[in-house]
Amino acid sequence: MNDKKIATIAVRAGINSDEHHGAVIPAIHLSSTYALKGFNEKRQFDYSRTGNPTRATFAQAIAELEQGSVGIVTCTGMASVHLICQLLSTDDTVVIPHDCYGGSYRLFTHLAKRGQFNLIVVDQNDEQALHEALLQKPKLVLLESPSNPLLRLVDIEKITKACHQVGALVAVDNTFLSPALQQPLLLGADIVFHSTTKYINGHSDVVGGVLVTKDKALGEELAWWANCIGITGSPFDSYLALRGLKTLPIRMRQHQENANAVAQFLKAHEAVKAVYYPGFSDHPGHEIAKRQQYDFGAMMSFEVQGGEEAVKKLFANLTLFTLAQSLGGVESLISHPSTMTHAGMELAAQLEAGITQSLVRISVGIEDSDDIIEDLAAGLAASQL
Repeated sequence: MNDKKIATIAVRAGINSDEHHGAVIPAIHLSSTYALKGFNEKRQFDYSRTGNPTRATFAQAIAELEQGSVGIVTCTGMASVHLICQLLSTDDTVVIPHDCYGGSYRLFTHLAKRGQFNLIVVDQNDEQALHEALLQKPKLVLLESPSNPLLRLVDIEKITKACHQVGALVAVDNTFLSPALQQPLLLGADIVFHSTTKYINGHSDVVGGVLVTKDKALGEELAWWANCIGITGSPFDSYLALRGLKTLPIRMRQHQENANAVAQFLKAHEAVKAVYYPGFSDHPGHEIAKRQQYDFGAMMSFEVQGGEEAVKKLFANLTLFTLAQSLGGVESLISHPSTMTHAGMELAAQLEAGITQSLVRISVGIEDSDDIIEDLAAGLAASQL
């Protein structure tokens, strides 16, 4: 376990590792293949789908940040989710949250329809429903805390203990917080994964994913599958994400400062029916967040008075916020979960998860907070006309 602080691990990843030229920053190794020393004498790397120096540096850095054993870099965040599915057989049962990311919901439900495993979709804050699901002795339980897009929280440590009692592996989507704000492996989880497209890279110019295991043998098994099905990340994307990683802690501090101000503004605005943000003391998951997170994050969602038509007016009258999918970049983004990030969920499933047509999700960037609030104020005023 690495005893260095998070900021130090993030900044120092790969620094001074070049033994040939003494370059401070590690090089991008774009070679697709590597020469053997001789007949059947492989070096550390032989083919870039299997292993690449740049990707390995990035994977090690994330593994250290998450306090895990093995890091595996994938080409997308969903590739990391799909990689976890390689652990499952047709007789296995998987439990996922009813309000998870739309892409994860789509993948698990469609693979289950094809008979690749049995699936239970459950509100994991409903203790009885979760208990009944665990009685089915699942092979894998997926957690997402905070959830996307309603920022619901679950007690990772408590649920993980219950899962382990029935022999289930626990995988946690940590995309919304990054290892700077939450480390699920220290709470008992077996696997943690991210879309590195988001906070880890932080600049909206890379699509990628990463998965970290606590157990070395499990990590080696998943690394074998990542190579086998061909979903490992590219060297150039790994280099960019590694560069973004170096500013992760300081970016998260600014994201957080801005988010606190924006959340307070939204809560007091007459055009907003409700704000979902764990930083509020009256949020149902506030105490859980205080226990298992280092701060509350920069994601939030809110309900606009006036429904879908008001949402359309809001979006049409914003100039600083960008209407786009994704999150975690330095720029502020706004989205409509029902028709964007969670469009892969059936409408009935959306409503069951609490995703309405008046729900808006924002990723608060690191622009000046006064400018962010001024833009939202103008949009919300127009939404009520």
